[in-house]
This record gives sequence, C-alpha cells and structure tokens, in this order.
Amino acid sequence: MFDQLSKRLTGSLDRLRGKGRLTEDNIREAMREVRVALLEADVALPVVKDFIAEATRRAVGQEVVGSLKPGQALVKVVHDELRRVLGGNQAELRLDQAPPVVILLAGLQGAGKTTTAGKLARLIQERHRKKVLLASCDVYRPAAIDQLETLAGQVDADFFRADGTDDPVRIANEAAAQARRRFSDVLILDTAGRLAVDEAMMDEIRRLNSAIKPTEVLFVVDSMTGQDAANTARAFNDALPLSGVVLTKTDGDARGGAALSVRQITGAPIKFLGTGEKLDGLEPFHPDRLASRILGMGDVLSLVEEVERKVDQKHARKLAGKVGKGSRRFGMDDLRSQLEQMEKMGGLSSLVDKMPGMGRLPEAAKAQMDDRQTRRMIAIINSMTPNERRYPDLIKGSRKRRIAAGSGVQIQDVNRLMKQHKQMQKMMKKVGSKSAMAKLMKRLPGGGGFPGMG
Repeated sequence: MFDQLSKRLTGSLDRLRGKGRLTEDNIREAMREVRVALLEADVALPVVKDFIAEATRRAVGQEVVGSLKPGQALVKVVHDELRRVLGGNQAELRLDQAPPVVILLAGLQGAGKTTTAGKLARLIQERHRKKVLLASCDVYRPAAIDQLETLAGQVDADFFRADGTDDPVRIANEAAAQARRRFSDVLILDTAGRLAVDEAMMDEIRRLNSAIKPTEVLFVVDSMTGQDAANTARAFNDALPLSGVVLTKTDGDARGGAALSVRQITGAPIKFLGTGEKLDGLEPFHPDRLASRILGMGDVLSLVEEVERKVDQKHARKLAGKVGKGSRRFGMDDLRSQLEQMEKMGGLSSLVDKMPGMGRLPEAAKAQMDDRQTRRMIAIINSMTPNERRYPDLIKGSRKRRIAAGSGVQIQDVNRLMKQHKQMQKMMKKVGSKSAMAKLMKRLPGGGGFPGMG
C-alpha cells in the first residue's frame, strides 16, 4: 500500500533535503510535485487542495525557511500534514462499555464485511481477552450466514443462527438477547450489502441501528475502489452515525488514495487495515506510523509489536542457544522454522516495508525479496528426509535431484538454498565467537537474522 505515493513523495523531498537554504519558490515547486503525487494516488481533489494549502502555509513560514536544516523541516511539515489527514491519533474500539458491546458492520457487497467480522472477532479475543458472539443479519445471501458460522468456528467465537425469521431487526435483537444469556462481552453483527448504494439498503441499516443502538458502527470499504470509496463513505456517513472505518484489501492497493480521502470526507477515524483472506490479516490503524512509512521512515514500533506477538519465543531462545556452538547445531529444520516465523509476520515484503530506508532500495533488490522464494525454500526443505535436514552435508547429486523433483524446483534452486544455509551457519558461528554479539543475538527473535536478506 502507498508504494506509488511513497516513491513520488520521497523523490520530491529528497531533492530539497540537501539544500542549505529553501526559498518560497522551490518550496512551492516541491508542493506542486506533492500535489501531482496525491492526485496520482487517487486521493479526492478536496482533500488534496486542503493538504497542499495547509502544508504550503506552514512550509513558507519560519517553520521551514528559518530552519537550520530546512530540508528536514519540510519533511516534518509533510509528515505532520499526512498524520493530520489520516486522523491524528489512533482511534481504538470502545470496549469498556456495559456488555454486550455491539459492533455493527456496514458496507457494500464484496467489501469484505463477513471476513472482517471473523478477523475482528479473533483480534478482540486475542488482544483484549473478550468473549465474542458473531451473528449475521444478511437474509438475502444464505451463504453469508454459513460463511460467518465457519469463520466463528475457526476463531473459537460463539455464533448465533436465527430460526424462522427473515427480519434483520428481529435477528439483531435475538442475537443481543443470546449475547446476554451467554455473558458475551462483544456482539459483532454482519449486515447485508448491495452492489451499489440504494435507498432500500440504507433504510434497512437505519432501522437496524435504531433498534440495536450499537456502540460501534464500522464502515467496511474496499481500499482498491479509490475515490469511489470516499463517495460511498459519504453516503453511509449521511445515513449512519459512523464511529470508524475498516479499509480492506490494502495489500492489493499500491496507491492508497482511499485512506487519505475517507477520514477527511466522513470525519470518522480509520480504525483497522485489512489484508488478505487470512484471519490474522487485520491491524489497528496508526496514523503517525503510516505517515512515517509513506515518507520512507519505516515503522519500527509496529515491527517490534508484530515480532513480540507472532514469534515463538520458546523456539527463538532455543535457536539463539545454538549460536556459536558449531555449524552442525544449526540444521535445515532451524532454517525452515525461521522462514515460517517470517511467513507468520506477513512475509519478507511486509518486514521490509516497515524498516526505515528500505523504500529507497533499487527495484532489482526489491524483486529478490519475493515471498514466493520463501515458500519455495520451505518446500525444498520439506522434500528432504529428517536425516538430510539434520546433516545437510549428506545431500549430493542423486539426493539433490530427488529433492528438486519432490518440491517442483530446479537443482539450481536446491544448490542456492544449500549455499544460503552454509552462509547462515558461518555467520552464526562468527557471532557466537564474540561474547557481546552473542548476547545481542540471543535477545533477538529468531536468533540469527532473517534469511534471504543477504
């Protein structure tokens, strides 16, 4: 997300960063480039006008022109404006109300409401330790009810299925009663969508909102629809008291215009970003962190939080204990484990996206950080016997051919993996021979850095 915008903005600002003195003329020239970058990212025109006007007003004042490091000061102005447009501070779910806290999901058909309901249930249970009940008020699409029930089972949440009624309001009231009987902390209601905004859908969602009086009304919108996302958000905001927005499919959106438009147009904060179909693909939205990522500054805080949450600390300590204890201690099973940990954190591309300065890598270097390579390496290791994984030196000609055939790759791919494993063995042995570095490595999850980044 924001790849195109990030490239254009960092390129424009980098040209000014090294200048000892900035004038109103070159600041306005830079802002013209920023304006084009925002429009190309499909940001709504009113939002672009407001952004440029405010950033220029601050930039041509003493804040930048009178600064000792004007280039850096200009970057800060743009960063602060991005943060303001994205919402300023993080907006969290209001889960401290009397239970059951009702969360109503609204949006068009295909925006990802049902999948988001399952993801949200998992996130609330794991991070907030709340008991969740899921219910579907979509009486027009029977598959939606079955899909939500399946998702509820996958995330170990309770599910309510109404019998003998096709009235969404009655289903919502019965689900709320069930939530009270089961002492559920949170009730998540999935609602029906339409292919486009229509009065019948809006009337139904208004009746649901009036009857159930939810604590949170979250508008779920497909980020890849660009400016249409902002227009749809405006229509829903007119009909409902939106408390937040969930942007879905952000991993497929290289422009990111929806994120910069929706908040400004509706006034409702973006609360979550959704990626992919996996149930762990929902992250709280941090405006300040996203502004830093757009400007190529990385997002170290999110990376640390993700590592703490998703890395198997017990295995990490075990692997760190092997540092410096001889190359044979670090086998292919250990390498596979590191690769799988990386997959859990969204893959190598997700990690690189959060690291400061990585956005300036050449395209050729980025191309090598393909998550498909990670999965290919895991497949190769899975095609080895337990003995081969423990003693990789056994793998010679005929074994390599068998492993390549079993994993559907070329022998060169097997050779490349063997070489990377050797390099990691040597690196871990060197690190282990230096006591200070050994202590540092043992504190890092994974114990030996990320493979594939050499």
